Amino acid sequence: MGTKNLITASAILQHFSVAPKTYTLQAINNGFINDTFLVLDEALPRYILQRINKIVFGDIEGLMANLNQALKALADPEYAQITLIKTPFGATYFENRDGYWRLMTYLGDSTTYNTTTNPLIAYEAGRIIGKFHLLLKDADIQDYTDTIPHFHDLGFRMEQFKTANTKASLAKKTQAEKPIKFVPEIFRKLSILNRTDLPLRICHNDTKLNNILFSKKEHTALCLIDLDTLMKGYFYYDFGDALRTIANSAPEDEKNLDKITFDRSLFESFLDGLASIGPLLNQQELSTLSYGVVFMPFLHGLRALTDYLNDNIYYKVTYENQNLDRCLSLFNFTQKALDELDYMGKTIKEKIPSIP
Repeated sequence: MGTKNLITASAILQHFSVAPKTYTLQAINNGFINDTFLVLDEALPRYILQRINKIVFGDIEGLMANLNQALKALADPEYAQITLIKTPFGATYFENRDGYWRLMTYLGDSTTYNTTTNPLIAYEAGRIIGKFHLLLKDADIQDYTDTIPHFHDLGFRMEQFKTANTKASLAKKTQAEKPIKFVPEIFRKLSILNRTDLPLRICHNDTKLNNILFSKKEHTALCLIDLDTLMKGYFYYDFGDALRTIANSAPEDEKNLDKITFDRSLFESFLDGLASIGPLLNQQELSTLSYGVVFMPFLHGLRALTDYLNDNIYYKVTYENQNLDRCLSLFNFTQKALDELDYMGKTIKEKIPSIP
């Protein structure tokens, strides 16, 4: 992020109810959508400041209402609390010509991981996602706004892909020929998820590993962060999205596809963490979980491929073909997860208890 963004962000702090003093800011570049800054007071981290992408999130009132409701429901001794800092006028965000801004408390001695090879991290990720869903299980989905309509709607994403593929240059379609051919094959196999017997839940909808905050010392999971996509969905969304970054220790845009793995031991550790919460899911939900591990990397790969064909208008990229690399990596893991369907189904049945 440039100097201009840092200067703008620093000036924003005066619009929130914090002690008037000189703060320093440090840009955090993990996110693809929002701009995030760590706010330091004499070198000590105090707050997280975010500029919300107003193109992606058009309904700021609905987004912040979702966040407020969820934070209240997530108040629990075993789930770390993040607090929104309000403006002097009692608002939970501030708007200027550069976008929407919000300020949140920083949890000390915390960290995130993009990937892991540590079974404890995998276990804790499963446990905190289970805890998150347990605390929100009685939420009324009618009280929550869809912050990004059709976010995980595969049919909708397929139509976007088809449109992009029609309009893309011949050069791009030639370079992406292999993943383009992969799409209809997997889309047909995922038709098994087109069912009406699954309960809708309030889901995080973006449970990649680096959206979980961990204690630096104990490696215990503290809470989920980046709740902008919190809205109704199916449990297999959060299950599959977590495992695409836990069972695979390679980065999302890994170019060397030989490094992409499906680690059974990390998968089982995640299941053990989820099971530690107790019965949470019914039999119908349990039957979809293994397909969720195929569904989510495929969906993300399809979106990356679509954005590549659209000349990178959605995701931030640092080089021209980064979205294509993301797609190839995600589709490679999709295939590996598909190869593990029988194993996943059997192991889930053995480890995860069903609601009576």
